[in-house]
Amino acid sequence: MFGRKKADKLIDDIDRYFDLMDQAVLVFKEGVRNYLYSNSDGFNENLMRMSSLDSESSVLRREIENALYTQTALVRSRADIMRLFEKTRNITDILSESLLQFEIETPFIPSELNQEFLKLTEFSTLAVEAVVPAAKAYFKAPETVPDKISRAYFYEKEAVKYSQTIKRTVFHNMPSLKLSEKFHLRYFALHIENLSKAAENVADQLAVMAIRRTL
Repeated sequence: MFGRKKADKLIDDIDRYFDLMDQAVLVFKEGVRNYLYSNSDGFNENLMRMSSLDSESSVLRREIENALYTQTALVRSRADIMRLFEKTRNITDILSESLLQFEIETPFIPSELNQEFLKLTEFSTLAVEAVVPAAKAYFKAPETVPDKISRAYFYEKEAVKYSQTIKRTVFHNMPSLKLSEKFHLRYFALHIENLSKAAENVADQLAVMAIRRTL
């Protein structure tokens, strides 16, 4: 009975960890919008909320990783689960660090690029939002994982398209911008695009894990 309770708590903690990631995605999305439209008060609130979520998820992730070593029922999957959490940590790092870089570097983003940056952010965050329920499902219904992660691959491709559109527009159609400003815009577009790639890496890991668990 005690072992069952510990296992249930671990699954609950894992669910809560991915819920925190889901919240961080929403904060990131709102933070980018607030930055683009010069809502400094809203953006500062987003930064504080992101910092809080990052700290909470870091503590919870360490607790989960420690608990995994006491769960004999998961011993065969332990290495895969640890790799999964390493890859999800990359997502949370990108969310937190990218939003912080907006505050530190204050990039100049021409208003005519606002919609493109919002679309890029939307597709990148959608890729993350697609892998969150898939990661939760792995621990309860692994056979459903392949269907859930398929959207992540679609959204990653769309994010890449919008990122390339931004870069092409900046370097080909905005002669008034300084070269340093163009590089800065490319840098921030790449950071947001990398969020979708991090989600794709999680999807790849989940696909492998699901196959192994259902064998």
